[in-house]
Amino acid sequence: MSDLNLGVIGNCAFGALIDNQGRVVWSCMPRFDGDPVFCSLLNGGAHGENPEKDFGFFDIQLENFARSEQYYVHNTAILKTTLYDADGAAVEITDFAPRFKHMERIFRPMMMVRHVDPIAGHPRIRVRLRPASAFGAGRPAWTRGSNHIRYVAPDLTLRCTTDAPVSYVLDEIPFVLEKPFTMLLGPDESLTSPLDETSRQFFNRTHDYWREWTRYLAVPFEWQDAVIRAAITLKLCAFEESGGIIAAMTTSVPEAPDSGRNWDYRFCWLRDSYFVVQALNRLGATRTMEDYLEYITNIVAGAEKGVLQPVYGVTLEKRLTESKVPTLAGYRGMGPVRTGNQAHEHIQNDVYGSVILAATQAFFDVRLTRPGDVRLFESLEAIGNRALELYDKPDAGMWELRTKSRVHTYSSVMCWAGADRLAKIARRLELPERAAFWRDNADRIRAVILEKAFDTKQNTFVESFGGSEVDGSLLLLLELDFIDAADPRFVGTVEAVERRLKRGQHLFRYAQEDDIGIPQTAFNVCTFWYIDALAAVGRGDEARELFENMLRCRNPLGLLSEDLDPNTGELWGNFPQTYSMVGLINSAMHLSKSWREAF
Repeated sequence: MSDLNLGVIGNCAFGALIDNQGRVVWSCMPRFDGDPVFCSLLNGGAHGENPEKDFGFFDIQLENFARSEQYYVHNTAILKTTLYDADGAAVEITDFAPRFKHMERIFRPMMMVRHVDPIAGHPRIRVRLRPASAFGAGRPAWTRGSNHIRYVAPDLTLRCTTDAPVSYVLDEIPFVLEKPFTMLLGPDESLTSPLDETSRQFFNRTHDYWREWTRYLAVPFEWQDAVIRAAITLKLCAFEESGGIIAAMTTSVPEAPDSGRNWDYRFCWLRDSYFVVQALNRLGATRTMEDYLEYITNIVAGAEKGVLQPVYGVTLEKRLTESKVPTLAGYRGMGPVRTGNQAHEHIQNDVYGSVILAATQAFFDVRLTRPGDVRLFESLEAIGNRALELYDKPDAGMWELRTKSRVHTYSSVMCWAGADRLAKIARRLELPERAAFWRDNADRIRAVILEKAFDTKQNTFVESFGGSEVDGSLLLLLELDFIDAADPRFVGTVEAVERRLKRGQHLFRYAQEDDIGIPQTAFNVCTFWYIDALAAVGRGDEARELFENMLRCRNPLGLLSEDLDPNTGELWGNFPQTYSMVGLINSAMHLSKSWREAF
C-alpha cells in the first residue's frame, strides 16, 4: 500500500519521490508541473506483476525480499536504499539528480542517476523500468541500442544508458548481481565519456555541491540535522530557472482519507512568499532567497493595475486551468486526480500584503546583489493601492474557500502589513511624503481591524469581521507585527485557538464546516505557528515539547507533508510540503538555545 514514507531527490529543475524499497513512484518531467513519467503513487497503490496494469515506476526488485534501510548521505540530497533478502544477501541503490557548478553555471539536467551495488552475498534482482505518459494514459514506445533504451512519448523522449544487460532490463529478467552497474535516465543524448566515469564524476561533484551548500547555512544550536534536511528539501522545491518555489512536488494526495480534498500543488502560491523569504533569510540562503525575490518582482512587474492572483505557474503562467484526470485511480485509489488549480481564479486579498512583505527584504538586506530601488517601490505602491481598496472586502481567504466569501481578518491584516511595510520602505528611500501617506493608511486600517475583528466577549480575534469563529491564521498576527505578544488580546486569541482547534498535540486550521465538509486532519504548519505563539507568550516548555513531537511525526527521512491524522500520526496531503518545512525551520530558530547559552 502506498504511503508517504518517501524520499525526495532533485536538482532544482525536476524532482522524484522514492519509496523505502527504492521504487521511484513519482517524477514529473521535464519540470515540476510536467507530465508524470513515474506516476504509480497515484495509480491506486498497486505494484503487481502485470506490466499492462502496473506502470509508472522504476525499481530494482530484490527476490526473496525481507527488509530495507534508507538514509540520505550526510547533508546532501543523495539517497541510499539498502535491500536485504531473507538469506542476508543485500544490494545498495544510490539515487541522485546531478547538480553542481560547471563552466561558471549550475549544471542541473533533467536526469536521475541510479548506482546499484551488491554489498553482501549473491543478491538476485530484477530491474523494472516502466515509464508512463499523458498522466498514465499511455506507455512510451521504445527502441534499444547496445547500451541504452530510448523511450519515446508524444512530448518527451528519454534515454536510459546503462552497463547492465539491456535485454535483462527490457524483458525484466531476474539475474544475480555480481558487480555494480549504473542506470542514467535523462535526455535523449549520447554520453561524451564512459558511463562509469560520467556517473562517478556526477556523484562526486553533486555530493560536494550539497556539502558546500549546507556548510554555509546559518543553523540553530539545537535540531541542526532537522533544520538542514528541511532546508535541503526547501531548496529542492525551487525551480531555479525562474526562482519560483512550488508548494509541493505532487498533485492530488488527499488531505484526509476519501475526503475529495485532492489538489494540484505543483505551483507557486503568493501566500507562502513572505514566510519562505523569512526562512531563507534566517538560514542565510541568500542566493535562493534572491532568486525567489526576482520571481516575485517579475509577478509585480506583470501585474496590470496592481491586480494579483493567488497562485502562478513555475514560469509565471497565469492560467492554471483545473481538470480531472480519469486515467489515474488516485492515491490508494482515492481520486480524483487533478491537474491545474482553480485557485488562480480566486479572490484572495491577502496576496497583496504577502508580495509587499516578501519584497521588503530587497530594501533592507545589504547582502543582495539586486537591491530594491525607487522603481521597484513604485511598482509595489500599485500593489499597495489594491490593498487599500480591498482590505475590508470579502474574499476566499488564505484557506481558499471555493463557495464561501467574507471579510477575512487575516486578509485584512495582510493588507495592513503591506501599507505598514511600504511606509518603512519609503522612509528607507528618504521619501517622507510617501512614508506619511502609507503610515496614515496603515493606522487607519489597523483601527478598523481592531474594531471589527476582535470579539470582546470572547477576548479573541475572530477569523472574519463580525464573526465568532477562530482559525489558525490568527496566530500570525504576532509574526506580522500587528500586535505584541504581551497584549492581552493576543494572549486571549492563543487561548481561544487552543480551545477550539487543538486536537491532541496538533492544530487544525479551522473546525467549522467548509465547502467539502468538516476537516479531519491537522494542518502541519498551523501546529508550528501555535508552537511559535506559545513560545512568544512565555509558554516555552510547552512549545518545546510540541516541537519535539512534530519532529517525531516526520517520516523516517525527516520530511513532512501538508496534513497529519492527529489520532494515528499518519501523514496526508501533498508532499513534500514547502509550508511545513518552512514552519519547522522557523520554529527551530525561535526555540533553540543560542550558541552562547549552549557553552
